[in-house]
Amino acid sequence: METDLRALARVREWYGPHSSTAMQWPLEALLPAKGTTTVSVVLPARDEESTVGDIVTVIRRDLVERTPLVDEIIVVDSNSTDATAVRAAAAGARVVAQGAVLPQLPPLTGKGEALWKGLAAARGDIIVFVDADLRNFGSHFVSGLLGPLLMNRNIQFVKAAYERPFIGEDGVARRGGGGRVTELVARPLLNMFWPELSGFAQPLGGEYAARREILEQVPFVTEYGVEFGLLVDLLHLVGLDAMAQVDLGSRTHSHQSVAALGRMAGQIMATAWSRLERQGRVLTSEPPSHSLLQFGLDGDAELVDVAVAERPPLASLVLEEDVA
Repeated sequence: METDLRALARVREWYGPHSSTAMQWPLEALLPAKGTTTVSVVLPARDEESTVGDIVTVIRRDLVERTPLVDEIIVVDSNSTDATAVRAAAAGARVVAQGAVLPQLPPLTGKGEALWKGLAAARGDIIVFVDADLRNFGSHFVSGLLGPLLMNRNIQFVKAAYERPFIGEDGVARRGGGGRVTELVARPLLNMFWPELSGFAQPLGGEYAARREILEQVPFVTEYGVEFGLLVDLLHLVGLDAMAQVDLGSRTHSHQSVAALGRMAGQIMATAWSRLERQGRVLTSEPPSHSLLQFGLDGDAELVDVAVAERPPLASLVLEEDVA
């Protein structure tokens, strides 16, 4: 109990100075602070033709043309079968095919793979990641995340916070219904094993920014455990005081089926387990199972694999190439 109370006190001490809102970071203050720092916005996208073009258009209009805060917009096309790449390019993004980045490496799948390839393709000193399925995107999603990084050199990583309403089949948004995997899996795991991170409102959210030099020092889980793994690994690398969060308001996006959420939950649990092993906090005679038996509405069963692969820290890859 004493350890729990110390962790809670630590989170309370961190929360106030390290939490802000997007409105606290106006463009007129950020632009002078940017100086020669370069900024890349990276959007991983798979079959997001209905939303990716609008997102890129807003970033280009508000943060490239009107206020030159962003230096490049990259869309990583993650094997889309629709017009994602065409819409993104037409809106002004530099589109890179996931498989065309570091093609000498064996191909892997998943969101984390697209993020890692986006980091490799980007040129900016600061990388801002934004999901490509957002329906209510505003440029403050990017400028808000940049605020703490541009105004405080001690901040290394910034995570978005927001309300995530659930939009039902009737099209009605219901407050507090989104982020089901966050509340049922990620938050309990963080509170149990990494309570210092419990102050992050949206640990699995896809909007965050960081300095390139620290992103290149951590591995990327290639599947949906990527955000969980980054939080835990960056806590170990830079410490809680170098991390911050910014409230962006409300975030609406497409929702996944319960079965898909179950697979996501399994990948997050596998990611958490790998970190516990790496940190020497669990010992086991055999690895946990990566199989998940799921049942459909008709009673049919399907065995799915929720194992997660990892890409190594990008800096280690560069070093190996330099040595070679």
